[in-house]
Amino acid sequence: MLRAVFTPNKVVSKKVMAMIAITQIFAFFVIWIVMAPKIIPRPMEVLQAFGPLWKQGIAGHLWVSLTTNLIALFFTMVISLFISYSTAISFMRPPAAAISKMRFLGLTGLTLIFTLLIGGGLGLKVAIIVFGMTVFTVTNLVAMIRMIPRERYDHARTLRYSEVRIVWEVVVRGKLDEVFEIMRQNAAIGWMMLAMVEGIVRSEGGIGSVLLTQNKYFNLSAVFAIQIMIFFAGIGTDWVLGTLKGVACPWASLKLERR
Repeated sequence: MLRAVFTPNKVVSKKVMAMIAITQIFAFFVIWIVMAPKIIPRPMEVLQAFGPLWKQGIAGHLWVSLTTNLIALFFTMVISLFISYSTAISFMRPPAAAISKMRFLGLTGLTLIFTLLIGGGLGLKVAIIVFGMTVFTVTNLVAMIRMIPRERYDHARTLRYSEVRIVWEVVVRGKLDEVFEIMRQNAAIGWMMLAMVEGIVRSEGGIGSVLLTQNKYFNLSAVFAIQIMIFFAGIGTDWVLGTLKGVACPWASLKLERR
């Protein structure tokens, strides 16, 4: 069994994988307790920080962040899918390419523009996150569409589909499982951006606002506790989207070697 664990491309049972995960988690905590610098809070200190944070209403701030991320993810996917699917028309390819290149812009310099256009509050947070995710989503979606083999289009044409029907069958339905994967990646990007955005726009609250306050007063135990909350909230969001993918695209895992 030990040899199989360290052999490339070897498939092991779920029981063995669970044992590996438990061993690695245990090793992680041992390293954290024994080898981490003294300035880093220990696990018990982080655990004790959850109590005061809960009394301060961290659950409400976490809910604000969760809803903000989901709203931003919804608008990101609607905008990105429209732009990317529209590249079937030649007229829309230059705008899609321009939006893709905007991923090199920094968000800090654009905050003022969004504030003047939208104002503040939830709308401003959502706008900043949507921009930050859309430029990468469009890039990934357009690349996904470009990688579709010509044979799939030719096969659809032999069935006498119209060009609109071909886009629907080959691009939209045929790549739905990959769209879900891109959506999961963007949800993770949203959680990474939330702390920064909520630190800029603090009127609506959110876990990023609390994180910035705790970091200002160098309360590292609370900072670590909040990061753990963000981590598990992100894992939960990813699990839900993965479950939705399994329901909507059950065929996606049929050809995977490790499933």
